[in-house]
Amino acid sequence: MSTLQGNDFEDGNVLGGPFAEIFVHDLTAATGQCRFCGLDGPMAAVHVYTRAPGVVVRCPGCQEVLLRLVSTPRGLELDASGLSTVADISNTN
Repeated sequence: MSTLQGNDFEDGNVLGGPFAEIFVHDLTAATGQCRFCGLDGPMAAVHVYTRAPGVVVRCPGCQEVLLRLVSTPRGLELDASGLSTVADISNTN
């Protein structure tokens, strides 16, 4: 695991834009659990890196990659292998 330096990331609230094309519900209102360190918390608190050829979402606890979203000629590709769970807390009905 490499250590990231500085604050060159944005908070998870920016996930509402690019991930809205994939998720029906607002991802910023969801909770997620890191499969590496077990941290469970709001997706709005994750570290989002947008200065790459895509979006990389890292755990605020251990800095491991939770999600990757890349636009390719075939369409959007999502890798969520760093998350063990994602739960929508905005609709508790």
